[in-house]
Amino acid sequence: MKKLSIAVSAVAIAAALLPALASAQNIAIVNGKAVPKARFESFMTQITKQGGQERTPELEQQVRDEIVLREIFVQEAERRGLQRDPEFRAQMEVARQSLLIRELFNNYQKTSPVSDDDLKAEYEQIKSANSGSEYRARHILVEKEDEAKALIAQLKGGASFAELAKANSKDPGSAPNGGDLDWASPGNYVPEFSQAMTKLTKGQFTDAPVKSQFGYHVILLEDTRSASFPSFEEVKPQLAQRAQQQKLAKYRDDLKTKARTDYKFGAQ
Repeated sequence: MKKLSIAVSAVAIAAALLPALASAQNIAIVNGKAVPKARFESFMTQITKQGGQERTPELEQQVRDEIVLREIFVQEAERRGLQRDPEFRAQMEVARQSLLIRELFNNYQKTSPVSDDDLKAEYEQIKSANSGSEYRARHILVEKEDEAKALIAQLKGGASFAELAKANSKDPGSAPNGGDLDWASPGNYVPEFSQAMTKLTKGQFTDAPVKSQFGYHVILLEDTRSASFPSFEEVKPQLAQRAQQQKLAKYRDDLKTKARTDYKFGAQ
């Protein structure tokens, strides 16, 4: 009888503890159905990490309210049998696919990160392509060759390049600044422009109009300097983002290429 009494007591204690244990795992019971704490934590993670909000007691209370309300509404929708509606089931399938695809690509990025060696190689390639000299130039853009020739004549007569640019240039970006194009490498300009600019010496302007697809240019070279380039650490985040996007795009293309299907994709 003593053993039986101990066993009964143990069962009674366990029964008394069960509600407390269940309460620790759930944030509420709605119509007899538990609302798990894990659902609350998942919701909080989405809001704080993806939404950028700070976790506060006020936010936690709002999320708990929202989750319990959702459970109430979902139970009522299920009671009405709305989950069996064909349109709802089709929407659920689209949502399921979207979530799975997102997880697929997230998983790929986590398991196939871009290495520092790859980023450094990309950095050196870009740095090499942008090495050399930078030029600070001004220009006046006009529609007709005769207009450009007339401006050159005025410059030879001592007119201010900046003032002529403000009054005559058709380039809305540089005209208000007296034709100033700031520092840039030759590759930033169309070939005709860069070829004419790089032949000038400091303080010299073109003695003949330079024709390009935009019209006729009169160019003044103000100065040159060795091209500056940011350090690897400064541009590493941008390089990593671009490399990850390129790697993910290749992964997507590989999956598309390897798939066996009779479907013909449109031009993309």
